[in-house]
Amino acid sequence: MSVITKNDQLIALCERLSQAEYITVDTEFLRDKTYWSKLCLIQVASEEEYHAIDPLAEDIDLAPFYDLLANEKVLKVFHAARQDIEIFVKEAGVVPKPLFDSQVAAMVCGFGDNIGYDKLVSNLTGQTLDKSSRFTDWSRRPLTQRQIEYALGDVTHLRIIYKKLRDKLEQSGRTSWLDEEMAELLNHETYITRPEDAWKRIKMRNNNRRFHAIVRKLAQWREQEAQRRNIPRNRIMRDEVLLEVAAIRPQHANSLNGIRGLPPQFGTTKPGQAVLKVVKEALDMPEDQLPTIPRPRPPAQNIDPVMELLKVLLKLKCQKEGVAAKLVATMDDLEKLAQDDKADIPALHGWRYELFGKEALDLKNGRIGFAMKDGEITVFALDEERS
Repeated sequence: MSVITKNDQLIALCERLSQAEYITVDTEFLRDKTYWSKLCLIQVASEEEYHAIDPLAEDIDLAPFYDLLANEKVLKVFHAARQDIEIFVKEAGVVPKPLFDSQVAAMVCGFGDNIGYDKLVSNLTGQTLDKSSRFTDWSRRPLTQRQIEYALGDVTHLRIIYKKLRDKLEQSGRTSWLDEEMAELLNHETYITRPEDAWKRIKMRNNNRRFHAIVRKLAQWREQEAQRRNIPRNRIMRDEVLLEVAAIRPQHANSLNGIRGLPPQFGTTKPGQAVLKVVKEALDMPEDQLPTIPRPRPPAQNIDPVMELLKVLLKLKCQKEGVAAKLVATMDDLEKLAQDDKADIPALHGWRYELFGKEALDLKNGRIGFAMKDGEITVFALDEERS
């Protein structure tokens, strides 16, 4: 075990790891006061060795490590990889390939929805993680021996977890299921935050098109400001304040100054003037350029009973097959399916269709039903039952 702080050490390590069948990878980072994550430590292990890499060290260039991540001859194993990969994409434009996410693999193997790493370690290795350094400030130097040991535990235990999950997937014939799930994580676009799409994360209950135009432009401005200043977007303006601004449609400084949640005299500040400009741009938009608001589909009659039946079927199938229900279909998916046999949901495609979607449609259309047998709910074909 060592902490890599010199470039020649890192080059030698990455040359050795490039010969490995797989490596396990984790990071420690800070993001509570910034928009972009600050990478503070990288942990990596192969079957033979494990090390921490200090990206804050003066004599370090992470290029050899990023080359290793891009090396398609070496499998990269993470747990809950999305945030780690987001950092690598921001820093070097690299998405690790090929990829194995143990959290997703655990869901495919029936360990529940979004299982935490400590619980997975306990289930598959019988060991208990030391949580004492979980909320440490990873940017402070020097790191203590206890911090380093804590961080390295995330990649040493992951070696055992990977092999056990890999074997389970192979034995159950579900390796292709995981490959299908990795497609989104391997897509570079997954990690790109586009300011023009920032409005999509805001919950709006107002269907006025002009209101939507203002919200979209304000959300784009806020995202650009947050990225430029590298501070959390809510430090620029909270969602509820942004919605209030869109509702009031302020056209001068005094209108902004009266909005709760904004600093005193905000309307006279540079950000305040920028907000007024954004609002004016939205107010000046021609009617034919305003956002189109899709009308919500009227709820189908008796949708609640259909939803309840689909929930029962989903639980039965996932328990029988040993796969996390959330991975197969969400409650939103079930609602769409209850209303539309051709809903555009994952459950009606690929392995999910074979496991659940096909029988879900049979249930909706009266081809199968439920019955109690020996104290358990069973599924049976209605036509066969009548005959």
